[in-house]
Amino acid sequence: MKRAKSFAQNLGADIPSSIVVFLVALPLCLGVALASNAPLFSGLIAGMIGGMVIGALSGSQLSVSGPAAGLTAIVAVAILKLPSFEAFLLSVVVCGVLQIILGFIKAGVLGDYVPNSVIKGMLAAIGLILILKQFPHLIGYDKDYMGDEAFAQANNENTFSSIGTALRSITITALIIGVAGLLFQALWEKFAAGKKGFIKLIPAPLVVVLMGIGINEAFKSSGGSLGTEHMVNLPIANSTSEFISFFTLPDWSAIANKEVWITGLTLALVASLETLLSIEAVDDLDPYQRVTNKDRELKAQGVGNMLSGLIGGLPITSVIVRSSANVNSGAKSKMSTIFHGALLLLCVALLPNFLNLIPNAALAA
Repeated sequence: MKRAKSFAQNLGADIPSSIVVFLVALPLCLGVALASNAPLFSGLIAGMIGGMVIGALSGSQLSVSGPAAGLTAIVAVAILKLPSFEAFLLSVVVCGVLQIILGFIKAGVLGDYVPNSVIKGMLAAIGLILILKQFPHLIGYDKDYMGDEAFAQANNENTFSSIGTALRSITITALIIGVAGLLFQALWEKFAAGKKGFIKLIPAPLVVVLMGIGINEAFKSSGGSLGTEHMVNLPIANSTSEFISFFTLPDWSAIANKEVWITGLTLALVASLETLLSIEAVDDLDPYQRVTNKDRELKAQGVGNMLSGLIGGLPITSVIVRSSANVNSGAKSKMSTIFHGALLLLCVALLPNFLNLIPNAALAA
């Protein structure tokens, strides 16, 4: 009875948080897939599994898993080296198996040797990177993909030069959407502070996204609306069978290819280290100071990566950007993570046309 009451109380915080994490995760899943030279839907598959499967199996209450920007270089090179994308998916399955083994041999203890100063420095760096990387999108400069965390960008610019270029090529509609979104969130925090009931449950980022769609649609009559390059760009299925075709099976005939195993081992080591760092950081951010069992986390990540590779998804890690958004939006339990994965699945399957109306500027805000 007490557990059911606690679950119901947590839902009031977890559902709004899951919407916020969903809005953060959606462009990141697409951006990481784009940067990895992989099918866009493979990033979404990884996001869904990271939310629903790893979220359910993980011992962490607030960590959110999904495709990670830190793996894009490894993934992009591996896809070029291997005979096909399906062969790469087999490497993701191998990565998952190796992570499960790491969990059973208690390799999670490596996370205990990371100094607290490193974790705090990483969190501060992530905050600065987010501000610097999202600013161009806020004012309508979308030449770099959403979710890129690298200093040197694929468009031959870097983080600082991109800001300078963005300031010289401002898109007015995006600027209006971005500034309106920032102002609304600042005012909403003051308005909602101390409020109870329905008002408290409304996530400000969701309103900002709806506002962004409304402003962009209003500009259509004057020809000032944003082009597709400034919008979310989801693959759209016209039928159930076409949607199912987006899922891809690994090529088991490549099992003897040594590059499959080398890639799988590389992914397992890098993804596991990134996960352990992220888990340490999330535990540090957790207002309830809960401690995650790191060996269980490695096993959960392993199961998630196995499943992701089996149905066409990118490799997955615990991701600090999504996790910190989850913490900052007030999540209390892992249900927020699970709900965000379910939202990804439902919205991508049922509402892709609506999601493609979302301006990048609103998400950046």
